[in-house]
Formats: sequence, C-alpha cells, structure tokens
Amino acid sequence: MKIVVLSLLALLLFSCGTRIPYTDQIREEYALDAEQNIKKVQFYVSSTIILEQETSSGAQGTSSDGTLVSNRSSEKERIIIPVNTKCIFEKFGENDEVFIRFEVGDGKVLKFAVRQNQRSDKYYLVADWKPSKGGEITYGNKTYYATPESGSAYLMVVLKKLNKTRRKDRVVKGIKV
Repeated sequence: MKIVVLSLLALLLFSCGTRIPYTDQIREEYALDAEQNIKKVQFYVSSTIILEQETSSGAQGTSSDGTLVSNRSSEKERIIIPVNTKCIFEKFGENDEVFIRFEVGDGKVLKFAVRQNQRSDKYYLVADWKPSKGGEITYGNKTYYATPESGSAYLMVVLKKLNKTRRKDRVVKGIKV
C-alpha cells in the first residue's frame, strides 16, 4: 500500500513543471517581447516581499487644569507578499522593466528589472534604496518602504518540458529459400 501511495506522489511531483527564474534568455526563447504573449504567462515571486508604511503625529500642550500633555499617535501598515505568490504581467517599462500585478487596484503594481553589474539576468524588485528606511516604492498610489530582505526577490515562471516519442518496432524474420 505504501509503495502505491509513494509512486503516485512521485508521479504527481514529476509531472509538474519546475519554477525557474524569469530571465532575458527565457524572454527571447519563448518570444515574450510581445505583450499578447507575456500576458498568458503565470509569474511567481521567489521570496517574501514586505512593504511597510508608518505615519505618526503628535502634539504638546496644557490641559485646563494646568497639566502638561504630550499626545502622540502612530499608524503602521504592512503589505506582505509571500514567497511563490502568483502574479501577472501588467506592462513593460521604458528601460525593459516589467511591471507585475499582485492584486486588483489602481497602481498596485511592482517594478522588476535586471540589475546592472550582476552576473545573473534575473528580474529583481526595483526600489529606491535608502540606508535607514529600506527601498522606497509607490504601491497603490501610496509610498511604502520595502524591507532589505525584499530586495532579493525576483520573478519566476514554471517551465514544463514535454517530450513525446512514438516508437514502432518490427522484427524481421528474414526470407527462406
């Protein structure tokens, strides 16, 4: 019984495609330069992306009984895009960047591009990296800061290789005189 279950599990695992980084080579090989072709591709993100936004306000003054009052409030918002989250192509940028949509809404796209001075041609998350805050990103028409770990996130696609081979064997018995 265990052998049957293990063999079925192995069959399922091997029948699925492999997630590979989306690169310029993949883009050229599968002719994904045209928007109608790339819109049919399911993208995934390689690692978790966390976008954070914090707003704070405060006031100081005195109360009616002469007490000094300091009032501070802050509000934090986090958007978490987990590893292997499905996403879709939105549009190409001016410098071959790829804009990817993770959810429905105005401006809710992230930009990915090939990094200069790197050997791999993977499409990484693009942000304006600031030393103390992280990477500044506009998402949903608001400014967020991506955590430093989010900078290692790149796009992936699933690649399936289907090889069909038909074989027909015939054994010739020969001719007798």
